[in-house]
Amino acid sequence: MTDTAARLLRLLSLLQMPREWPGSELADRLGVTDRTVRRDIDRLRDLGYPVVAAMGAAGGYRLTAGSALPPLILDADEAVAVAVGLRVAAGQAVAGIEDASVRALTKLEQVLPAKLRRRVQVVGSAVAVRAGEGPTVDPEVLTTLAAAVTNRERLRFTYRDATGAESRRHTEPAGVAAAGRRWYLVAYDLDRDAWRSFRADRIESPHPTGARTTARDLPATDAAAYVAGSRTDWATPQYRVDVTIEAPHGRIAGRLGEQPKTLRAEGNTTCRLTATRDDDPTWLAVQLISLGVPFRVSDSPELISALHVLNDRLAAAVAQ
Repeated sequence: MTDTAARLLRLLSLLQMPREWPGSELADRLGVTDRTVRRDIDRLRDLGYPVVAAMGAAGGYRLTAGSALPPLILDADEAVAVAVGLRVAAGQAVAGIEDASVRALTKLEQVLPAKLRRRVQVVGSAVAVRAGEGPTVDPEVLTTLAAAVTNRERLRFTYRDATGAESRRHTEPAGVAAAGRRWYLVAYDLDRDAWRSFRADRIESPHPTGARTTARDLPATDAAAYVAGSRTDWATPQYRVDVTIEAPHGRIAGRLGEQPKTLRAEGNTTCRLTATRDDDPTWLAVQLISLGVPFRVSDSPELISALHVLNDRLAAAVAQ
């Protein structure tokens, strides 16, 4: 490989990072002059890579989305990470992603050097991914949600709750998180003036409004922690739970914000949650109901009380 070709590959690898690179910094990284960097940028553009330049003191070069997909440059660790990620993605609850992941993995392994291919195969032979059951998410919906989070843009959509009732939501997305085999959007609901988590498979027709979101403090360390019930704005004392759930352990694991080893299998069709928790009993009650399977609560006054409150609310809603 010529010095120019090797330098272009290195330059492309740098530009694929999501940031703007001042010409002087690129020159330092590549060990060339600013003029050489400008010539190499022009060469990449001729090859179809959409490199744009921003003027000013804070400007620089960056790679933008184009109309075609030029070849990606991955180093060894990145290639292995992508391959492992594709294997895991094949078992996730995104509609059509199983086949797409397998196709992408096949293409990647075909072009990997023998040494890296062996590394990927070693990991693949040791990692088992179990395809679960239940509803899947439209990948276009998931992409729209993630884009709204990244762009800090308000989002409107139709939402179906567990009973099938529909409502229109106007939100400020904060993050997208996966829990078990479910995807969730964590967002501030502007109409209800409160933080909410929405199951992505129940979101329909999401569209960004163009309005920017307001800077708000999410009451959790991140979206995943919020979905798991680790809220920082709760001052709830600890409480004990003992719940028997009529469903296999693999179907429930990860959906109740449980700590490791607090959910145990009891046979092939039942599992049991026993733990001391410091989250909101109402959150856990809602999650248990949303499982859609029978469950029994033993010796947990706080959780039983939360279930009674929810029962009264549902009864009142039906009566109205």
